[in-house]
Amino acid sequence: MSGKHQHFKGPEVSCCVKYFLFGFNIVFWLLGASFLAIGFWAWAEKGVLSNIYSITDLGGFDPVWLFIVTGAVMFVLGFAGCIGALRENTTLLKFFSVFLGLIFFLELTAGILAFVFKDWIKDQLNFFINNNVKAYRDDIDLQNLIDFAQEYWSCCGAHGPNDWNLNIYFNCTDSNPSRERCGVPFSCCVKDPAEDVPNTQCGYDVRLKLELEQQSYIYTKGCVGQFEKWLQDNLIVVAGVFVAVALLQIFGICLAQNLISDIKAVKANW
Repeated sequence: MSGKHQHFKGPEVSCCVKYFLFGFNIVFWLLGASFLAIGFWAWAEKGVLSNIYSITDLGGFDPVWLFIVTGAVMFVLGFAGCIGALRENTTLLKFFSVFLGLIFFLELTAGILAFVFKDWIKDQLNFFINNNVKAYRDDIDLQNLIDFAQEYWSCCGAHGPNDWNLNIYFNCTDSNPSRERCGVPFSCCVKDPAEDVPNTQCGYDVRLKLELEQQSYIYTKGCVGQFEKWLQDNLIVVAGVFVAVALLQIFGICLAQNLISDIKAVKANW
């Protein structure tokens, strides 16, 4: 018999899966950190961090919350995935996998419920927009968000320009001393291609005119209807984005589960 010993190669952790998952998550971790930094910077600029009680003043939606919540979730998931892959820590990898799966399940549930209860969603969107119309001057980020939406979708208010009666600066009551009385924000105005600089006073007194006259100066369609129209016109693009996000999540879960299986197989062979 030959004196040579035959060596059998045992199970190994796939380096490709390990470092691909690490790279996959480092991007998420850095993006999450960036979102958090932007959110806290915006809060600091508005003085929220020096006056923490102002967080409870939620008369309207604060867009900064989007950055902070999204950033926090991405940061935690990215961190767990990075360290879990690099240190071959099955606990962190399981946390990453389960949490990502939970987010995927919530997104899927939200999509199904949105389709089934689309009329309720429409009512909630109307309520949301009107609430933020009331708080239009209370937060510069909120103001910019509403202006962007009205300019992008060529709309004004939730259902029309008269929704701006909900705002104390734009309502048409006789007791309103504001110069913007019976007006609308400049983002409701029909843009003149010849104007390089927007006229911020173009919406003054415009709701004192007849409705047919208003159409020459401002958008008269509501943002709820225009948003619905935009969704119908861009249904393939919107669906494509959601499918791409879902596939990325499934891909991340599969990578994590594959790595967990490799680690368990190696430990079982010890």
